[in-house]
Amino acid sequence: MTDPIADLLTRIRNAIMAGHKVVEAPASNLKKEIARILFEKGYILSYKVVEGENPQGVLKIALKYNPKNKRPAIKKIERISRPGLRQYASVDEIPRVLNGLGIAIISTSRGVMTDKEAKKENVGGEVLCFVY
Repeated sequence: MTDPIADLLTRIRNAIMAGHKVVEAPASNLKKEIARILFEKGYILSYKVVEGENPQGVLKIALKYNPKNKRPAIKKIERISRPGLRQYASVDEIPRVLNGLGIAIISTSRGVMTDKEAKKENVGGEVLCFVY
């Protein structure tokens, strides 16, 4: 697999389209940080790492749906920077997603954070994905 982050985002996207409650993916530190940000911003119910047969474990993500109309909390999740074309942004160039309604997940020198946190910390980095 050449792009594990795109694999995680695709698994989440496919699970939402199929109406699944839980999605599983091989765990890594970067994937755990992405799941942490999605949890903190209210896009997923919960996440946990289950130690299994592989050394890294399995990342289990509980997806969030509206209880009344069963619509998912994540409307769109898309990869921006990819192995073939990395997308970096300085503090001034950090993109706004849906005019501030969505989030951009950015990998910076101070860790993985959202676009708003990166602007507050005054750091730029690699724009991993957009979520809204």
